Amino acid sequence: MATRSGATAPKASPLKPIMFCDFDGTITRVDVTDEILTQLANPSWREIEQEWACGSIGSRECLERQLALVDASAEELDALIDTIPVDPDFSQFLQWTETSKLPFYVVSDGFDYVVRRVLKRAGLNGQLHNGTHLFASSLAVEGRRVKASFPHTANGCAHGCATCKAEIMRRLSQGRKPVIFAGDGLSDRFAVEEADIVFAKRQLLVYCRKRGIACRPFETFADIQGSLAEILNELISVRRAPRANRKKRAVAALVR
Repeated sequence: MATRSGATAPKASPLKPIMFCDFDGTITRVDVTDEILTQLANPSWREIEQEWACGSIGSRECLERQLALVDASAEELDALIDTIPVDPDFSQFLQWTETSKLPFYVVSDGFDYVVRRVLKRAGLNGQLHNGTHLFASSLAVEGRRVKASFPHTANGCAHGCATCKAEIMRRLSQGRKPVIFAGDGLSDRFAVEEADIVFAKRQLLVYCRKRGIACRPFETFADIQGSLAEILNELISVRRAPRANRKKRAVAALVR
């Protein structure tokens, strides 16, 4: 299409969504780290949790101190991890993201060892290698001690996060819109600031509603898939609409 000056007008940029997702309590039905601490750690881990919840310490320090309280062998840890249920609709959702060519990344304060074991048992291990489509803390078992390390913290992270979800989202989403995030807990509260579309449940849903952050409640990934398919279809139609109507319709699609 040519302008009056004869120059070619730029075409509307194509829709390039990208999705980030928490693991503990979002992909799994329960928080795996909490289960490990509840069953295998000294009860004083709860006092450290309160320090983190009120903002006195970051999640990195919190997890480092809590994991030091775990007393378990690798066999005991594996047995516990193998009881963790996965969202029943996650497998189908993951296939849908691949079919839809929607880039999908797991960002978690939890542990790569746990993520890989849970998903492998569910037949969903795929390409979730730490540092590619998985960004998580790391865990190693030494005798009856569990040691945590944090390959995806960020030097400039003001919150002391174990995995700086916000920084990872900013880095990987360059040139892509909308940015989609799904989560369930307080460890996700900084991630939602980087997202255009937020799916939330449990503590994260309460947090977003208290602060007036637009979000869509969900229970399972079937809810996310149905809602997200509608949103993306609407945004595609917006791209094809007359220019004067685009902004209004795009905003409506994101906040509805």
